[in-house]
Amino acid sequence: MTKRAAATLADGLAFLERHINLEATANISAGKVEHLSLDPMRALVALLGDPQTDVPFVHLTGTNGKGSTAMLITRLLVATGLSVGTYASPHVSAVNERIQGNGIPIDDDDLAELLATVELVVSTLDHSPSYFEIMTASAYRWFADLAVDAAVAEVGIFGRYDATNVADGRVAVITNVGFDHTDGHEGWRTDIAEEKAGIIKPGSTLVLGETATELRPIFLGEGADDVLVRGEDFGCHDDRLAVGGRVVGIHTNRSRFDDVFMSLHGGHQSRNAALAVAATEAFLDAALSQEVVEEAFADASLPGRFEVLGHGPLVVVDGAHNVDALTAAVRTMTEDFANNGRRILIVGIMRGRDPVTLLEAVEAQSADLVLACRPPSPRGLPADELAAAGRAIGVRIEAAGEPEEAIERALLLADDRDAIFAFGSLYVAGAIRDTILG
Repeated sequence: MTKRAAATLADGLAFLERHINLEATANISAGKVEHLSLDPMRALVALLGDPQTDVPFVHLTGTNGKGSTAMLITRLLVATGLSVGTYASPHVSAVNERIQGNGIPIDDDDLAELLATVELVVSTLDHSPSYFEIMTASAYRWFADLAVDAAVAEVGIFGRYDATNVADGRVAVITNVGFDHTDGHEGWRTDIAEEKAGIIKPGSTLVLGETATELRPIFLGEGADDVLVRGEDFGCHDDRLAVGGRVVGIHTNRSRFDDVFMSLHGGHQSRNAALAVAATEAFLDAALSQEVVEEAFADASLPGRFEVLGHGPLVVVDGAHNVDALTAAVRTMTEDFANNGRRILIVGIMRGRDPVTLLEAVEAQSADLVLACRPPSPRGLPADELAAAGRAIGVRIEAAGEPEEAIERALLLADDRDAIFAFGSLYVAGAIRDTILG
């Protein structure tokens, strides 16, 4: 890889910030993607030597669960002895989290050199790439430089025109199709499915977590050589609450695993685990051992995704920002944690999302107190606007400014029996996480 002398991470981050961050500023909707194209991203990676062709990929998309599933696939592959690069988004606390080697974020010096290299080639392009395109190209170049045995790439939005899709995944994973990045127009599920199906390449294996039969032809029509479907070829046959997580049983078309402890909360994580095992076995074209699965799942964690930050009071942060994810989070709070005290919610959402729908999904009307905050993003909805929407439907809600102010107020009000749940955006989860953990 070409290196520029004395590159610093501050230089690299300044370079990144000069490019549009569509995650923070855009509101892309299914069925309205006519202006999107992969040609600019293809031009960028071509100047970097098309690194995505040097590494075999597992590519993931889905409305919910892709972050957890990608993390579990990474851990499973590492437990088999492979070197693994992982590309995920968005980050929670530091941009380094987006590019990982064997589950460890890239260090500052390596990231600085990567960004310096990309900055050099970007200057020769006739267009300006986005923040996400730059990060994706950097990740793919790093994976190729390290000569990893496998890369696990998580789609940013949808799939077909996502920058990650310049890579042809050996395995394509579709977690599900839910209500997100859509205005709810007639046929929205079909539109979303068609965009997500775009990561499926001829000759690949499709691991399909979405079970709606009416959507299946959309996925099958992309030309995968082999298809594994949840409930037919793989699934979870056991899921029990345990101290610090779950005990799960998983079966695939190749193997069966019983009584596996997984250090993640929520019944939905057992479904992600089954997806991860099926996808990993498909990538390896071999069955996993019980020992590998147990090692991979025993201390799995993902920052900002139903992460427990404290007890007495219980403090949980979750980047959940759509109805399905929030419904799962509420169920997890109820099933996995006994709460004899008050329920205090902290919420911060992005513009373009319906605050009433999200507040209703977490049963905010029955909460003892809701604190509204503004996510630290250009698209963050101001706290007073969110509070006004909540009060209009009978929610006991206060505008609390920034996430740091909200968690400080919640901790001041709470006693040891209470539960504090912060949700609505990974920006909120990250800010509160940094405040508590330092």
